[in-house]
Amino acid sequence: MTLKKTLLSLLFVGASATVASAQVEIGLKLSPSLSYLRTDSPSATNFQSDGSKLRLGGGVIVDYFFGENYAFSTGLLLTGKGGAISYRDDALGTQQKREYSIQYLELPLTMKLYTNDVAPNTKLYFQVGGSANVAISAKINDRKFYDDPGTSAGESKALKYVIFPDASLLGAFGVEYQVGQSTKLLAGISYHRGLVNIDRYYDNTRKYNGVTIKNNEVALDLGIKF
Repeated sequence: MTLKKTLLSLLFVGASATVASAQVEIGLKLSPSLSYLRTDSPSATNFQSDGSKLRLGGGVIVDYFFGENYAFSTGLLLTGKGGAISYRDDALGTQQKREYSIQYLELPLTMKLYTNDVAPNTKLYFQVGGSANVAISAKINDRKFYDDPGTSAGESKALKYVIFPDASLLGAFGVEYQVGQSTKLLAGISYHRGLVNIDRYYDNTRKYNGVTIKNNEVALDLGIKF
């Protein structure tokens, strides 16, 4: 019985020490970004990226430190993605252009690695991982309802043109500056490379085989942690 009590005491002390050494930092982030769409298709339909758009995103960030210089970083963000594409419409016999504006709820799942101080109260950070995203609203050519001129189906919600789930690889680097006992300012640049074909219209409705459309985004990350 004494041995069991001793082992339980050691486990309790170890768990308490782990919790005590961990540190959670919560903050807010604002991310103006440049987003565009990567496309791929057979030459007959000739889907191409045809322009980028300025977006604005932001939300809550959470860094859970497991050591002085590394942390698991997550949060909940509202992000804007999309861009312009052009393609050959076989029904109209002309090149068509569409601009997508899609809003996502984003859940980052990343690791943050910090350097030691490169200047007083200043550290560099490198962030790698991914994000899970869910589309919550969309516009095509600045309209929430869109009528494809290549069909006679009539208007439908722009959100029906894209699938809801998306996932991205994320890479970032930046700088954090401590301005108080627990307050830090951060600034960085991040790249988000979409992994999922977000199209569910051209393949299912227009029967254009082999079309893929994926999100891409480069963002300026500005934030404060408390």
